[in-house]
Amino acid sequence: MTETQRKIGFLVCLVTIVLAILDMQIVSAATVPIVRDLDPGHGIDKIPWLISAFSLASAAMLPLYGRLCDVLGAKRVFLGAVGTFILGSALCGAAQSIGQLIAARAVQGIGAGGLMSVTMVVIAQLRGPGEKDAKGAGMGGIIAGGGMAVGPWIGGVLADHASWRWIFYINLPLGLAVLALGALVLKLPRPRHTGLRGVHRIDFPGAGLAAAFSTTLLLVTEWGGKQYAWSSPQIVGLAVLSAAALGLFLWRQVTAAEPILPLSMFRVPELRWGFAIQGLMGAAMVGSMYYVMVYLQVARGVASSSAGLYLLPMAFGMTAVGIISAKLAERGWAERTFTIGGSAVATVAFLLLSTLGTHTSLWLLRADMLLVGLGFGMLLGQLIQLVQEAAPAHQLGVATTSIRFFQTLGTALGAALFGTLITRLYDGPGGGTDALASLTGAERVAGISAYVSAMDTVFLCGAGLMAVCVLLGLLLPKSRPEQVTSEGARPVAVGT
Repeated sequence: MTETQRKIGFLVCLVTIVLAILDMQIVSAATVPIVRDLDPGHGIDKIPWLISAFSLASAAMLPLYGRLCDVLGAKRVFLGAVGTFILGSALCGAAQSIGQLIAARAVQGIGAGGLMSVTMVVIAQLRGPGEKDAKGAGMGGIIAGGGMAVGPWIGGVLADHASWRWIFYINLPLGLAVLALGALVLKLPRPRHTGLRGVHRIDFPGAGLAAAFSTTLLLVTEWGGKQYAWSSPQIVGLAVLSAAALGLFLWRQVTAAEPILPLSMFRVPELRWGFAIQGLMGAAMVGSMYYVMVYLQVARGVASSSAGLYLLPMAFGMTAVGIISAKLAERGWAERTFTIGGSAVATVAFLLLSTLGTHTSLWLLRADMLLVGLGFGMLLGQLIQLVQEAAPAHQLGVATTSIRFFQTLGTALGAALFGTLITRLYDGPGGGTDALASLTGAERVAGISAYVSAMDTVFLCGAGLMAVCVLLGLLLPKSRPEQVTSEGARPVAVGT
């Protein structure tokens, strides 16, 4: 590829990541207009499925996408994922019922799973022969984090000033442009022995077990303590199914000739600890974003459409430090340094968040969120870069999608952990957090105070998770030898 083609390809990848991340977050701010339009009577009960169908489908596809990249080539898988995402977006915009919209969101999620992971494989392969460019993975990770922060705000703006259907229709022209430019410009390495025979090298039973494990685990974390009690037959049954699927998946990976997630990858320290740090960071990130929004709305009376603006300092911090980190990485700074530094900064930020009270200055909160963004900004892009450079050449796709997979699992487990903590630690009037909205007068003041106190413990737990990330970062090797595999160095582009 020429330098111009590489730049265009890089821009295409960034737009693709923006599409995926925004659509994951943007719907949360538009659920009320959607329900009011499609099913005002009973649609409110189906909102959890409207949100979770997207994340369940994207998480279930991640392991398969990685293996498809390594067998069929990243370009083919990338274009297929974009096409699926466009189809899902069109179906979402045209939906005439909540049921249709949920099904269309699942289709959209299948494509988005590739947009958020395969795109990072494409960015890695856009480097020239022998080139080490930290900018691609860094900016991709930062845009992903920034999109998570500003997505709800954009969704609220579109829902308030235009039809909610434009949340999905806006993807069509952008997606078609990405599809056309990707097909014309991208010329990526083509794996050996591809073609029809290459399909047989994919461990579809392993992919199915991975999808079953992630889906049941996400349902446990989505429903536990909300739709169903943690001790209910539904949650216990799903937990048993999840554990069984995990056991069968691990057995399959040991016995399969070409597993979907080779356990040999965990022998590489950068991959082993990189996956663990990404999972812990995902858990902490959901605590910082979701519970700050809850704090603003419950304790400070900020409208939901305005609460999203308080995440903008976090997005700004991610973007600014991501750009600086990429520049420093190009000058020889090690990913290990950013991993340890980012985890340490995030730990301090969570400790500051744990001091929030019912009358804390909102400007101090903005400063705390800026610090959160600075910490996560050092981690998001550099962890991807670390994993990609340490991965064997023939497992680049699996390694890249795996780091996203572990972040998804970490986010789900973190949400369940923090939600359970809030429920257990709340000792205010009303008997539980569900009654908080109906309290008035002195009881409401006491209830809000108790809720904020419980929330501070959640932020302390987030600080603990990030402190563990610091310790894991110290386990990363200080230097890494050149990667040598059975298939040699990473191949140069031979066309598609």
